Amino acid sequence: MNTQIPREVLVVEDEPLVRIVATDAIADSGIMAWEAGDAAEALDVLQEHPRIGLVVTDVNMPGELDGLALADKVTAARPDLSVIVTSGQVHVQPQDMPEGSSFLPKPYRTDRLVELVHRTLDGPEGN
Repeated sequence: MNTQIPREVLVVEDEPLVRIVATDAIADSGIMAWEAGDAAEALDVLQEHPRIGLVVTDVNMPGELDGLALADKVTAARPDLSVIVTSGQVHVQPQDMPEGSSFLPKPYRTDRLVELVHRTLDGPEGN
């Protein structure tokens, strides 16, 4: 296992119930999970918690930045950060996301989310 990979996740979701369920499922799998209700809050959380290595973000959110703009902004500032984009309204194409990002359509099962989170954090070599 590569111990350099941060094992913390930030879930950015404006629907409180979806955010809580996703965050709890990730935390229950042994990974520290933080949450934010919009992109502005997400940027604050990322500043406060530099060990976050993965952002799970919904596309449609209130505020100045949607989830795709947030993904672009955070990966430009921190190229080591991984991103999982979710949406129940649009199917996001790989070319519309930062390189190496994954798309998870909604509604998703929490076990599918947790599996994708672990696979993303573990990287290509696994652990």
